[in-house]
Amino acid sequence: MSPTPTPMTSVREINAIGDLAPYRSAWNELLSQTKNASFFQTLEWLELYWKHYGRDKKLRVLLIMEKDALLGIVPLVVLRDKTRIGPIRFLTYPLSSWGSFYGPIGPSPELILTAALNHIRQTPKDWDVLELRFVDAEGTDGGATERALKTAGLRAYRTTQGEASLIDIPVSWNDFLASKSKNWRKSFRSWERKLGQQGEIQFVRYRPRGEAHGESDPRWDLYDACLAISEKSWQSSSPDGTTLCHPEVREFLRETHAVAVRLGAADIALLLLNGIPLAFGYNYYWNHNLVGLRVGYNHHVTQKSGGGSLLKAYIVRDSCERGDLVYDMGPGSMDIKRQIRTRTATIFRYSHFESLSPRLQLMRLKRWFDQKRKST
Repeated sequence: MSPTPTPMTSVREINAIGDLAPYRSAWNELLSQTKNASFFQTLEWLELYWKHYGRDKKLRVLLIMEKDALLGIVPLVVLRDKTRIGPIRFLTYPLSSWGSFYGPIGPSPELILTAALNHIRQTPKDWDVLELRFVDAEGTDGGATERALKTAGLRAYRTTQGEASLIDIPVSWNDFLASKSKNWRKSFRSWERKLGQQGEIQFVRYRPRGEAHGESDPRWDLYDACLAISEKSWQSSSPDGTTLCHPEVREFLRETHAVAVRLGAADIALLLLNGIPLAFGYNYYWNHNLVGLRVGYNHHVTQKSGGGSLLKAYIVRDSCERGDLVYDMGPGSMDIKRQIRTRTATIFRYSHFESLSPRLQLMRLKRWFDQKRKST
């Protein structure tokens, strides 16, 4: 039976980012109780996201209260997306494809989300489609989103949004090697040999524990090394606006790095050849889990020697020693990640179309058709 909010449960809606500051301590406490939480669910990340990208959006953070106690948080935004049928207003999570998964903050996600959805159903509509994206329906979410929507009386359609490549980090590097094929182990030795023939290989991993532990040096030298590799790689000419060096995100990612270091959420991996940075992996770390934000490498040096693949292997080896649990390499580039990943996870979205307007129904039918085609 699905948990439902009690008559004592209420929802407080916050629409100005500055009004969330008094809840910072309670937010952090709830985040510590959230299963598989990520850096993207911190208030600090939301504040930076809103500073850089909130100008044309509406903030709707729903605080689930019981008397004066904060039970949970559901951060939402109203944004306008361009579609083939014209611009559509979506009420959705604020992740915006920076990571793979997102969800309610707190120990009881289904109860929290049910209360939030009841509030949304009863308040004026400033959106065309309620769309809960980045849902790990077959993993952490465990069907909570679907049940909460039904309890709130909101009919929603589940479709596939993408697929993430994950590495379950074993206790030891030897266990990881044993889990891989003979061909992969042979390739790993070949990568080391070929790159080693060009000079001295060095692997650097920087993961400060944060301000609370007296470790808050951003190490801009390491961050700038990642940026320099990005500028020399294919990423410098990428038009999608998501690479480390792209003008549209460069300052946002730089500011976010400083905050991530302060919170103990930054993770930099660098592969050097003869002291010169060759490849990088920039990740966010939270509660023993890694989310890969960006990777890059010097294409001219690593193309034949497998430096990019070697970097990923070294990240896994080092993570085994650190006691990490999961490395989420994110969606996309599935063929490249296929050899090293241990599994994939489907990213789902749940869409509720409030209006019966022809263009929204056309979108719903197209989503249904696309999903049908994927499953056949």
